[in-house]
Amino acid sequence: RAGRKNLLSEQESSMSLFASPRFLRHVMWADAASCAATGALQLVVTQTLADLTGLPAALLTGTGLFLLAYASAAAWMARRQPLPRTLIGLVALGNLGWALGCAVLVFGSGLALSAWGLAWVAAQAVVVLVLADLQWAGLRATRHESRQEAHLAL
Repeated sequence: RAGRKNLLSEQESSMSLFASPRFLRHVMWADAASCAATGALQLVVTQTLADLTGLPAALLTGTGLFLLAYASAAAWMARRQPLPRTLIGLVALGNLGWALGCAVLVFGSGLALSAWGLAWVAAQAVVVLVLADLQWAGLRATRHESRQEAHLAL
């Protein structure tokens, strides 16, 4: 009985964490920061990363530019009051798409990636999968409050 009570207490604690009005905002800031850092790194040391990873410099440049633009959009979403839930849902789907793109790059592109290249792409896939999961968790946990706010606005 005590074990079950502790389990319920832990579940309630994690649910309250996800339901916090700040949780989803913090996740979006983390998404923006990780994209800004990755994009900037890919643009500043493009050729070094290309040599180290086996990724084409043009791919690193293109995705670096995209990541900086995306980071700006994610930061904009994180600052909005209320949070743009539909856009954040699309961001979560985009993160899943990025992870899928990473898998295609590794397994279907025919590129001869080095161990560092595999690690670079795998790290991005893991980060975006974690972010997508946290974004979905935050959206699900705050769904009820969002409906109440919409109802009150009518």
